Amino acid sequence: MATLDTYSTVGIREDLQDAIYDISPTTTPFMSTVGRTKAKNTKHEWQTDSLSAVNASNAQIEGADAVSPTLTSTTMNANWTQISDKVVQVSATDDVVDKAGRTTETAYQLAKASSELKRDMETILLSDQAGGAGTSSTARTLTGLAKWVVTNTADTAGGAITEDLLNEAVLEAYQEGGEPTVLLVSPANKQLVSKFPGIAEQRFQAPSNKPTTIVGTADIYMSDFGTMSVVPDRFLSDDTSFVLDPAMASVAYLRPFKKTKLAKTGDSEKYMMNVEYTLVVKNEKAHAQIADFT
Repeated sequence: MATLDTYSTVGIREDLQDAIYDISPTTTPFMSTVGRTKAKNTKHEWQTDSLSAVNASNAQIEGADAVSPTLTSTTMNANWTQISDKVVQVSATDDVVDKAGRTTETAYQLAKASSELKRDMETILLSDQAGGAGTSSTARTLTGLAKWVVTNTADTAGGAITEDLLNEAVLEAYQEGGEPTVLLVSPANKQLVSKFPGIAEQRFQAPSNKPTTIVGTADIYMSDFGTMSVVPDRFLSDDTSFVLDPAMASVAYLRPFKKTKLAKTGDSEKYMMNVEYTLVVKNEKAHAQIADFT
């Protein structure tokens, strides 16, 4: 008599893990680092100002009449709010059938939509996108960080980030009055920063019976003007790095994240997840950009 084995047995249950594994990156370092404020209009405005240049010849004659000063007004800045959204539509049947890794398909898809929106926002906020007021047929767009930071720049001229370029950018931001504490780089540029001279030569002292650890990374960069955290951002282009003063930037929300159930038009449920926001660069001179400007 032949032995009954699994190849011929009928009715063996499916062996499916009750989990879903997704390693898509969801961290948004820029939004997490800068502040959060509230916008009250689609055109969000703020003012900047600066002191007059230092007068090293400021010596006056005793008893002289006062001279009328030359005063300057503040400078108005503005950015437009941008609407980003994700729509989820799931059939009524799909929401009740038994599935592995989630209770209902709608809840799972909404959670994904929220993470996807944050990824979109991080990319847009850091980009060189030009802002626009929009029309009834054209979407409003915010001006991205790469378009804002124009005073302090270090040009890679088609090459890679170097320590000299970083020091140039930090110096410019500091001279303008900035207090940069974050170097925001792409993952590839993070590896280049970790290869700056002297980094790989460092070692942790360890007991003779334990292996020596070679320090091949730079998470903190000590410049002449302060300490900066070296932060990799998966949504930042390899062509651009930012020296940031986090106190001088924020994301302003006209409408924070919201889930809205849309009108039912059939045997399914439809939801929209959306947000309306803009980038506030309180004073662009507090930051610096290292990029290929040619």
